[in-house]
Parts: sequence; C-alpha cells; structure tokens
Amino acid sequence: MRQALRFGRPLLGVVAVPAVAQLDTRKPSECDGFFGSKGCPTAKKVQVVTPTPSDIDISHSVPLTPVKEVFIKTFGLKEEDLYSYGPYKGKLSLQVYDKLKDKPNGHYIVVCGINPTPLGEGKSTTTVGLSQALGAHLNQKVLTNIRQPSMGPTFGIKGGAAGGGYSQCVPIEDFNLHMTGDIHAITAAHNLFAAAIDTRWYHENTSSAEGLWNRLCPKDKSGKRSFEPSMYARLEKLGLGHKKGDPDSLTKEEIEKFVLLDIDPDTITWRRVTDCNDKYLRNVEIGRSPSEFSKRQSKQLSRESSFAITVSSEIMAVLALASDLKDLRDRLGRMICCYSKSGVPLTADDFGITGALAVLMMDALPPNTMQTLEGTPALVHAGPFANIAHGNSSIIADKLGLKLVGKEGYVLTEAGFGADMGGEKFFNIKTYYSGLKPDCAVLVCSVRALKLHSCEAPKVVAGQSLSKEYLEENVDLVEKGTANLVAHIQNLRKHGVQVVVAINRFHTDTDAEHEVIKRVAKANGAFDAVVSEHFSKGGAGAVDLGKAVMAACKAGSDFKLLYDAKKDSIKTKISKIVTEVYGGSAVTYSEKAEKVIERYEKDPAIRSLPICMSKTQYSLSDDPKKLGAPKGFTINVKDIYVSAGAGFLVASLGDITFIPGLPIKPAYYKIDLDFSSNPPKVVGLS
Repeated sequence: MRQALRFGRPLLGVVAVPAVAQLDTRKPSECDGFFGSKGCPTAKKVQVVTPTPSDIDISHSVPLTPVKEVFIKTFGLKEEDLYSYGPYKGKLSLQVYDKLKDKPNGHYIVVCGINPTPLGEGKSTTTVGLSQALGAHLNQKVLTNIRQPSMGPTFGIKGGAAGGGYSQCVPIEDFNLHMTGDIHAITAAHNLFAAAIDTRWYHENTSSAEGLWNRLCPKDKSGKRSFEPSMYARLEKLGLGHKKGDPDSLTKEEIEKFVLLDIDPDTITWRRVTDCNDKYLRNVEIGRSPSEFSKRQSKQLSRESSFAITVSSEIMAVLALASDLKDLRDRLGRMICCYSKSGVPLTADDFGITGALAVLMMDALPPNTMQTLEGTPALVHAGPFANIAHGNSSIIADKLGLKLVGKEGYVLTEAGFGADMGGEKFFNIKTYYSGLKPDCAVLVCSVRALKLHSCEAPKVVAGQSLSKEYLEENVDLVEKGTANLVAHIQNLRKHGVQVVVAINRFHTDTDAEHEVIKRVAKANGAFDAVVSEHFSKGGAGAVDLGKAVMAACKAGSDFKLLYDAKKDSIKTKISKIVTEVYGGSAVTYSEKAEKVIERYEKDPAIRSLPICMSKTQYSLSDDPKKLGAPKGFTINVKDIYVSAGAGFLVASLGDITFIPGLPIKPAYYKIDLDFSSNPPKVVGLS
C-alpha cells in the first residue's frame, strides 16, 4: 500500500496506525452518524490513550486526510475553489463567496474567555474540541475559524498555539510555523512602507522641489510628463485631481505641494517589524550610515525608532477586517504613518505605495485551509493581538464559513484573551464592519483561573510550579473567583447573545469545584455551564458542550452593539466600555489624550470610528493586579491614536510592549528535528 510522508506523517489509509492515538474503525452505521451526509464526511473519531502524550506526538500519530478532500467532501467544493500548499494546507478561493452569497448563513458562535492566568485557560483548545464534537460526534456541519499564531511567542514562551492534547489544529508544524506565508507577506509590506517613509524624508532633505519633480514625473522621449496612477490619490487630496492627465498644467506652487510631503520625523509612528521576540529592538537609532548624510543641510539624517512584532502591524488588522480585495486596497491606502510639519496626516496614498502594498498582500487575503485532529475543516486566517488591536480572525473567513456550513451548520470563531478584550472587540468592531450577527458566545473558564481571581491565592507565574492552592480542592476559592466569571457573563449578555460557559477540565479539578461554577453561572444569566474534557478525550469530551451550544443557538439571540459608533462621541464610546464592560465608574484623560480627542472630534470620518481599547488582559481594569471583579475604579486614557486603515481608534490605557522579549529558557530549546525517523520530523512544538 502506498505510504506518503511529510514530517514522518502518514496519509489516511496507511498500513500502520501509531499507538499514541488510534482511529475508530467501526463502520459508519455504528458511529452515530459518523461520515453522515449532514455532518463532516472526513471526520473521524480518535481513540485516546492515558496519560495524554505530548501535543506533537499526538499530532504526528493521527493519519490525516488531504485538506482539499476535507473541504470538497464536506462542502461540495470543486478543485478550482481550493489552492494547495502541500497535502495538508492550502487556501480557499474568495470566489466561493460569490457562488454562495444567496445561501443562508449558518449559526455564528464566538469563543472567548474570562481574564486568563499567564498560562492561558485553553480557549483555542476548547474551540477545536467543540468543533470536533459537533462534526465528528454530533453529525453537524461545522467550520472552525482561528487566528494564525506569531512565531515570536512560539519560539519564546508558548511553544505553539494550535490547541492541545486531543483537540488540535493540524499539522502542528504548519500551523505554528510559516503556514502559507501570510505573516511574511505582512512583514514585507510593512517594511516596504517603512523604507518608503525614510527614503522620502531623506530625498526631501537632499533634493530641491524641482529635482523631486523631475524624478517623480520625468519627461518621456517626446518631452511629455505623466503621473503614475498610484499618484492620483495624492492629487485628489490636494484638490488637483482634475489635472491628473496633464502634469504640465500644475503651477510651481502646486508642484511643490505635490512633491513635498514635508515630513515631521518626530511624528513617524510606522515602526519596522519582525516576527520574532527581540527586546533589543525596542529602541534603535536608524540612518547612521554615511549614505544618510545630507550635504545640502550638513547633517546626519538619523532618528530614534523601534521595532514591533509583525502581528501588531496595522496591516494585520487591515487583513482581518477587509471584506474583499478592493476594500483591502482602500484600507491600506488610508493608513497614517506620520504627519507633515503643518500637522497634515500622511498616508500610504500620499507616498504612492498603496498599490504595491496591495500586490504584496493579495495572496494573503484568501483564508488558509486546515483541519482539526478529528478531520473537521478549519480556516486559519490573520492574527492581530487582542491587547493592542482587535484580536480576531478575519471577516472574510467568517463570511465564507457561514455560507459553506449552510442554514443548519455552525461556524466557531475565536476572540483573543477575555470577553472584555477580544470578545468586546468582536462585537463592537468586527461585527460592526461585517454586519454579521452572532447567535451564541462560549465563555471558557478554568478552576485554576477562578482560584486566582479569588484574590486570595498565590500568583501564577509562567515557568514556575503552581502553588498547592491550585493543585488541591478548594471550593471556597473557586466560589470567590466566580465574581470574574459573572462579570463576563453579564457583559456578553448585554450584547444580546446566549452564553454557554465551558469549564475546561484540568486533571487537578474536582467535581465539587465544577458544581460551584455551574451553579453560579446559571444563576447569573448563562444559558448553560458544561464541563468539557476535550484536551484528554478529544471531541468525545466536548459532546455535552456541543449539545449545549446547539440548544443555545436554537433558543435565539437579540444581538446589539454596545454603542453607536457613528452618533456617540469618542468619550461616550470609551465611557460605555469602561462602565458597562469593565465595571469602572469614571474615565480620566491625560493632557495629550484630551488634545488628540479635541482634534479628532472635528473630523467626522475619525469621530465615527469604533474604539479599540489597549490594556492589560489579566484584569477587567487597567491594572493587572486588580483581579476578580473590581468595581468603582477610574480608568486613565494616556493616549489615543487612529488606525485609519483598520478603521478604529486605539485608546491606550497603559504601557504596552509592541515586541516581546525572550525568557531565560525560551521554547526554542525544545524545538528541533528528529533524524531517527525518515524523513526527519519536528519535535518540541506544542
């Protein structure tokens, strides 16, 4: 029998099945709808072993179906609808939406969490486990939409973000590493723009307006000048659009306005990016080469700058919020990188680089096709952080998914960090632009996190052993910590959706602790609260969660936004988030923030944007030490800036690090190639 391998992985149907996990070999009629026409025909139940092996060992042990086959058989797609990047990853054509646009949407479920510990509470794992339960065990059409992880944290602390145990998105190597190159495309586009900004600043300080004009619009052999189409947007901005067909009609004053952006270097906010944790790039000086010396001004054209991690780039947020290729290009063109010395915002359109950015990004726009460990389909697309951006996978993936699953199907989409972060932004930014209405929210919690939120248990520190309070039964701590859970349930209910609490079971949990969580959750507005054991049991361990979600979707929702982005003032929008979501009582503003808001309120296009709060993920407040459900606190907005391309205003509540550092023992110590297998396989990812 033919055996195809990649990273030591067999295709479905090979001779031997490894011992770490075995496929259920019963006939379809014996498997409760297994391979039924309604659900996911490529889904397969995995028989688990105890104790649970490492994530990567489990991932390598299960034979996978080629991802094209998963999507073709599950959704009736054709070969031309899917692009392959090897057997187990690919991309989904955007034209599929046009074919299905008149088809009714399926049920829309967002998975978020309570405020986590530094270890995370298994939100991605729960999302995948729920998908496997619905598709492989409950015979439902389901599609899982999750974010693509940054390789910075993968090699830093986390070691991976594909889920865990028997609930993973696979192959784990493709998911955690390069995938199809979307993040690399963002890096290239972002840094091209950064290079364009500094190069333009250099040339404006070393050349005359006439010299710039002759380079930007040179005469052809017949002595005629012409504008590049990429220059039209700047001409329109200057009120010169009517002259785009005749450059020679511009006056000397108009030529100077066109060629001189007059960049104020102190206002350049467009950092260079890399997809790597490297704290030594947080503050750098650029332009130190002799080639950056201006003889005309007799000075070195250097400046202080910094790097950010790629996934914090505004281009990542643009990718996640764009509705199609035209919208992507328009959003890229609106990105503000700096200001002129007279205070005029300068965008990608002003630099004539929008088209080039769109070309670099166009192949990243179609979502990436993957699968879960049990063969249910997944779309992995975009990965904006939830503390400095909106923290959700792409609108395009969700829209495509809802059409693919059909009226009775389910799309699961994950929101980063807690319901106060990615959850709130899912409702008030993502759905604001997509127009989609969620039916249900799954709120993931853990006994460990609730004990921390009791404010009486020791701190949880990544890389250190847990204190005994987290390893032994303590119902009192759990009950006190449910204050945080209740706050998140109520926040989600304010948006009119049903809430199902998913208690992610850890081996140290007890039934008594779970009963407290279920009782409190149901008494405070949750539709249901269910213990889920998907980490150790796969989809089988999340069947009860799947049934609860199906029932919640059937019960219906009355979705509503928290604020009116177009009508409410900037301060009103911020106040509603602080008082109604965080539980605060007031908002104060720094002098800098007050001046920025005053300026933004005068611009209708900026004033009408939704708010993206930038704060700690560990607390409902802006202080990571205030655990549980603090009340009556005051939030201070230190700064506010516009991400005009993404389409939101970022209100900064504290100091946020845009590029993480590495710990003493980074995850890369465990990541390697195992040459004892043929071909060699990756080890150490999780």
